[in-house]
Amino acid sequence: MIDDSDDSALGPTPSPQRPRKIIHVDMDAFYASVEQRDNPDLRGKPVAVGGSRERGVVAAASYEARKFGVRSAMPSITAKRQCPDLVFVKPRFDVYKAISQQIRAIFAEHTPIVEPLSLDEAYLDVTDNLQDIPFARDIALQLRARIKAETGLNASAGISYNKFLAKLASDHRKPNGQYVITPEMGPGFVEKLPVGKFHGIGPATAARLQAFGIQTGIDLRNQTLTFLEANFGKSGTYYYWISRAIDERPVRANRIRKSVGAENTFFNDLVEFDAMVAELQPLVDKVWRHCENTGNRGRTVTLKVKFSDFEIMSRSQSLPSAVQDRAELERISVALLEKSMPLLKAVRLLGVSLSALQTDDPELQMPLLF
Repeated sequence: MIDDSDDSALGPTPSPQRPRKIIHVDMDAFYASVEQRDNPDLRGKPVAVGGSRERGVVAAASYEARKFGVRSAMPSITAKRQCPDLVFVKPRFDVYKAISQQIRAIFAEHTPIVEPLSLDEAYLDVTDNLQDIPFARDIALQLRARIKAETGLNASAGISYNKFLAKLASDHRKPNGQYVITPEMGPGFVEKLPVGKFHGIGPATAARLQAFGIQTGIDLRNQTLTFLEANFGKSGTYYYWISRAIDERPVRANRIRKSVGAENTFFNDLVEFDAMVAELQPLVDKVWRHCENTGNRGRTVTLKVKFSDFEIMSRSQSLPSAVQDRAELERISVALLEKSMPLLKAVRLLGVSLSALQTDDPELQMPLLF
């Protein structure tokens, strides 16, 4: 599906006054589509990538499954209840990563300014592109055609003058479509949008906004900066500007990973402290192994706990300097768990993450690919 809106308002020739040309490329149901591509028996069927056991979680769902309300991060038992014919497939992350690298190579033919967000989506700044194609709309068409030809997979694209609108635009014609939001269209597009559709506003924040009577973009735009900052902190500043279709964040080709984490959902709930400590060990191992392999070190340790009733709690500790070794990471993680014990119920999931990552080696400051 292709939207016929012209992006000529984004300008065919570079100038300091001209708006940026930004494309947000988002693969359609990426993990599930790869599985359907590689196994013809799965085509046309509702597919969920993830664990099928009682404690499993859906990592991705095909569009056939989404019609039944199946979504990523949904407990597998709930997904199966909503879609009895759902087919579960174990994830193959090595395959997904290899395909992601193929797609990145296609992007690189058009621009070096690529900011990957995950395996299946990225921003591209094509204001000055390597092939001197005047309109971003045409670049997006070429990208999607190449991706389809080389991987057999569909991609959607959003084209606009800032990142916020480009991401909104890529959702607007999914699956397998693209859409352009020009500078003239931007404010009007945003003002009609429910606040729950704004990227960067999750369900909890949307509920808080709605409690203030803020339902749409125009409602948000009618609020003062003082009000939004008083009630939503630094995020309030972001909300103020995006409600006006303004987003000055550049596409960052050297986006550095800010955190690394590992978590596990347990087949049986944990109720004993010693059992929880034991389950923390492989998570600490995984996080520290990443640090050792990349040379990254972080200053903030965060413990995540999900209870059997799906309530989530997190506790963090920041240090003056980076965590020095695995033993220190383990010690802090266990201490955070111990401090949380008075609040602990039966535990369904534990997670450990290390953030505020830093490295002294520029060779290790690689883009976030995975």
